[in-house]
Amino acid sequence: MPHDFQADIDAITRIDAIPTILDVVCRTTGMGFVAVARVTDERWIACSVLDRIDFGLQPGGELQVQTTICSEIRQSHEAVAIDSVADDGVYCGHLTPARYGFQSYISVPIIRRDGSFFGTLCAIDPKPARLKNPETMGMFRLFADLIATHLDSAERLDKAETEAAQQRSQKELREQFIAVLGHDLRNPLASIAAGVKMLKRAPDKAKTEHLLALMEGSVVRMGGLIDNVLDFARSRMGAALVLREPHTKSVGPILDQIVDELRSVHPDRTIETDFEVARPFSADHLRLARLFSNLLGNSLVHGVATQPVRISASTVDDRFVFSVANSGQAIPREVIDNLFQPFVRGKGEGQQGLGLGLYIASQIAKMHGGTLEAASNDDETRMTFTMPIGG
Repeated sequence: MPHDFQADIDAITRIDAIPTILDVVCRTTGMGFVAVARVTDERWIACSVLDRIDFGLQPGGELQVQTTICSEIRQSHEAVAIDSVADDGVYCGHLTPARYGFQSYISVPIIRRDGSFFGTLCAIDPKPARLKNPETMGMFRLFADLIATHLDSAERLDKAETEAAQQRSQKELREQFIAVLGHDLRNPLASIAAGVKMLKRAPDKAKTEHLLALMEGSVVRMGGLIDNVLDFARSRMGAALVLREPHTKSVGPILDQIVDELRSVHPDRTIETDFEVARPFSADHLRLARLFSNLLGNSLVHGVATQPVRISASTVDDRFVFSVANSGQAIPREVIDNLFQPFVRGKGEGQQGLGLGLYIASQIAKMHGGTLEAASNDDETRMTFTMPIGG
């Protein structure tokens, strides 16, 4: 029947000695029904049962606690033993034996180390039995103490495992936080560094203004990236990323900024572009810039250095589509399947990065209600981001 004590039942079930304890009790006392019960002020729940008299209770079964002697034991914390109800001066007229049809009864409280009452180890039988003796009472108390000790040990172990899991999660979060910070700031920092070197060599005013504009754009992006790292940390702690106030504008200048930025970092690489994005649309454009930068940066790192990286972007119908393609060996299927997980990266010589760029890009895609997909063969590897932008 439905109940709300499954954790207690599971805790008793995990104690390997319980079946042996119940069997020993039956064999030693000759009684036909033995149970470990969880008892509260309002409930009596069977956690483990050995039934040789067809009493009819199974683990999870329940008796009305007010109709049991265990209710009284919960109040007193004292064991109760009845050899023969008919001959017992206290319980001969008690309603419980008459209700459940037993003549012999024994119940010993299970007391946790902190003094709390868990329940009882109890046994009944329709025939009288010899229970009120030191040997039987001592055995029941020993078994009840053993059950309590197992419960306490399991609780301590569960608590330790939970704390260890939390510590591992916190450690992973710290590592990811630092890694994301380093990963996302690398490109704009490299762009600024390259611009400074060029400014030292090139006093030309027009070129200086262009470099300064590029560096200023990189600084703005770095500020935004720091804000987004905080979002990443929150997402790893269970809080979903949410779009900041979207703005309606063309994505073209952002794409140009990203391409210029990465060209300055990789001056020996060829980046081919095909942009048809005149139509403005609403989005968190700063985060989209991170997506573009991560996908382009990934292609530059993993693509064949002598072959161009090809970028296309378009606003067609009700969709914005952005893709980046590079030449190189096909990515294995087992890698493709996990490509957008944190810290997944290619193997082999020359592979760089922390394996976070594609994960971050996938989260940004989801934030915008879009998709990020990867396809790879021996001719090219292509990442495609698609998002709805309205009719």
